[in-house]
Amino acid sequence: MTMQFLPPSKAFLGLEKKDAVSPKEAKAVVIPFGLEASVSYGGGTSKGPQAMIDASHQVELFDDEFWCEPFRQIGIVTAKEPKIQKPISKAIDQLEALVEEALVMGKFPIVFGGEHSILAGAIRPYVRRYKELVLLHFDAHADLRDGYGGEHYSHAAALRRALDHKNVKLYSFGIRNISQSEIPFLEANGHRIKIYWARDKAKWNMKEIVSHFKGKDVYVTFDIDGLDGSLMPATGTPEPGGLFWQESVDIIREVAKVSNFVGADVNELAPKANLHSCNFLAAKLAYKILTYAFLVSKKNKTKKAA
Repeated sequence: MTMQFLPPSKAFLGLEKKDAVSPKEAKAVVIPFGLEASVSYGGGTSKGPQAMIDASHQVELFDDEFWCEPFRQIGIVTAKEPKIQKPISKAIDQLEALVEEALVMGKFPIVFGGEHSILAGAIRPYVRRYKELVLLHFDAHADLRDGYGGEHYSHAAALRRALDHKNVKLYSFGIRNISQSEIPFLEANGHRIKIYWARDKAKWNMKEIVSHFKGKDVYVTFDIDGLDGSLMPATGTPEPGGLFWQESVDIIREVAKVSNFVGADVNELAPKANLHSCNFLAAKLAYKILTYAFLVSKKNKTKKAA
């Protein structure tokens, strides 16, 4: 085993030793991976994972939706963040190896980015394991460019690189930016891609949404710029017209009810001084995704405590 782990007090949720589990006992592992190699506007994603971990120490462990402390049913440990390799292609390979290791250990990995280019490495172990992998994607941007600024693995190409794998399907939510160069690929792959444009969110039909995921193996990739810029300014490309908290978690919960969550990432947090609420939101979102993965999603579902 190459993965090393943080002590509970310094890990995600900042648990006391008596409340923590060992890496062997844990069912989920947080993998911090602050890749920052291709950001094209505001920077700071290298500091995102640690900001999420620090903020998570203030997240309330009790969830009123489930009337329990979900972490006790999950068992969460946090890996130490590695020194990220260069160039970006090597970093992608490095993250792939970490996720693979977590899966071999029988854990549910959730990656804390870092820029969205992490997705290319994070999903490789899943595409080898599943006949079909369905991505539940939240973002302001389609990220379907075939590279950007000369970088094949650019954050602007995150979902294009995921779709290099023929067994991947994509459902994107909150999109409100797409370039002309992405349109041919989108139109040619309509059988694998569906975009729920943010401008139409008042018309979204939850019954239709969940129908895409029923009985599927699902990976959740959440670029926090999918959230409205007024709620989430601490990202490289904050955008107006996006999703809000309840809209986002409602989709994740309802999809979890009909599918099998296999992994996740939360990415593109670029912490800003005195904007602690953004770090806190990202940390709480990660806890919520894990909660839905284990207390709702089909295969991972655990029995509620008596």
